[in-house]
Amino acid sequence: MTSLDVAIRADAALGEGPTWDTREQRLIWVDILGSRVHTYDPLSGRRTVMVTEQHVGAAKPRVGGGLVVNLRDGVGLYGPAGSSGSSSSPNASGGFRWLHRELVPGRRGNDAAVAPDGALWAGSMRYDEDRGGGALSRIAADGTAHTVLDDVTVSNGTGWSPDGRLMYYIDTPTRRIDVFDVGEDQLPHNRRGLVTIDADEGYPDGLTVDAEGCVWVAFWDGGAVRRYTPDGRLDRVIALPVRRPTACAFGGADLTDLYITTARTGLVAPHPLSGSVLVVPGAGKGLAQPAFAG
Repeated sequence: MTSLDVAIRADAALGEGPTWDTREQRLIWVDILGSRVHTYDPLSGRRTVMVTEQHVGAAKPRVGGGLVVNLRDGVGLYGPAGSSGSSSSPNASGGFRWLHRELVPGRRGNDAAVAPDGALWAGSMRYDEDRGGGALSRIAADGTAHTVLDDVTVSNGTGWSPDGRLMYYIDTPTRRIDVFDVGEDQLPHNRRGLVTIDADEGYPDGLTVDAEGCVWVAFWDGGAVRRYTPDGRLDRVIALPVRRPTACAFGGADLTDLYITTARTGLVAPHPLSGSVLVVPGAGKGLAQPAFAG
């Protein structure tokens, strides 16, 4: 039987983007609509919260310390890489600067992921979720941006196989998990469907890839996290006490604990744990996630 615990009891409107920071041995996650970046140290229980000036779709650690954040109007940096100051909490004491600004009225940043080469893959969506109103872009360490997909509705889970040769991607309303081949140029090619989701299973949202190359996906309005093998076969289902899990990531010292963010937005009668961060100890073996190279 799967053991499910509450890692962080919270009331996030739209908890998202759990990321294990291997340098600081902490979990980073965001409340998008609350404009907050959270951290959590499971050993000490220490938690920090930073308020951002815009809705924040994702926050990821940087190689030299600090964070890269996917905001409403683009991608920004907190705490300059190589700073002599402490990066133990995500605050603005190290300063903030824009790395790439892209002001599109009615649109905001959503989920994001760091590729094996250290580039940030930043997704976006329209607030009204208008079809094709979002994009998926690759942001290099120097801020150079390249739009890879420009017909996206709600850009969500992005992840890579252990060898970096495959990229998995979710545009939530399509009810698909797609897979690409990754070329020598580090860009995805040959898009195809890996899994098509039935309507009664909810919507695929955030994802993570484990050390065996299997894909774990949180299901919005599906109340579960599901694991798929590299050939698209459903391998495991973890039922959750909340209706809207949003994303998942492996963390802990040995990367075996599965952390799951959740949301309460839009629910008439949310479960008491909606908006909290859940954890499944010993769920599997994750991959160490690269830090942003900028």
